[in-house]
Amino acid sequence: MTQRLDYNQIAPSGIKALGTVYGYILQSGLPAELVDLVYLRISQINNCAYCLDMHTRDLIKKGVKVEKLALLQAWAEAGDLFSARERAALAWAETVTRVADTNVPDEAFAAARAVFAESLSVSASEKPVTATSKEISGAVRSFSSSASSLLSQPAFSASLLSAST
Repeated sequence: MTQRLDYNQIAPSGIKALGTVYGYILQSGLPAELVDLVYLRISQINNCAYCLDMHTRDLIKKGVKVEKLALLQAWAEAGDLFSARERAALAWAETVTRVADTNVPDEAFAAARAVFAESLSVSASEKPVTATSKEISGAVRSFSSSASSLLSQPAFSASLLSAST
C-alpha cells in the first residue's frame, strides 16, 4: 500500500483533529472492535484504499475472523455473523456516511438510539446529547463542506498535483 500524500505534512491540524475524534469515540465505552468495524465499513463506502488497508490490518490484529471482514460489505445479509449491536452501528454509519442520499431519516436515528442510548454521553459529567436527524444531517453537511474547503486550499491542491506527478 503506497501512501500518495503525507497528511501529517499537508494538514497536521486536520490529522490531529481526526486522532482526537477517534480518541473521543473510544472513550465512549464502545468496543474498539466495533469502532474499527464501522471505520472499515465507511472506508468501503468512500473507496479509500489507504483507510481500507489500515482498518483491515487493525481488525486482523484484534483477531477478527476473515469471514467477518469478507462479508462486512453485505453485513445486512450475513445472518448471525454480526451482532444486533454491530448491525445497528453499521446501519447508522451507512446512513450518516450517505447523508446526501439519505438525509438521515428520523427512523434511522431512532433505531440507533434504541441500541446505543447508553453511549450518547461519554461520562456522567457531560450533559446528554439530544439531536434530531435533521440536526445531525446539518452537522454532517457542515463537516462535508469543511472537508471540501480543505480540498480547495491552494497548498492542499498543490500537494495533490505534486503527488500525482
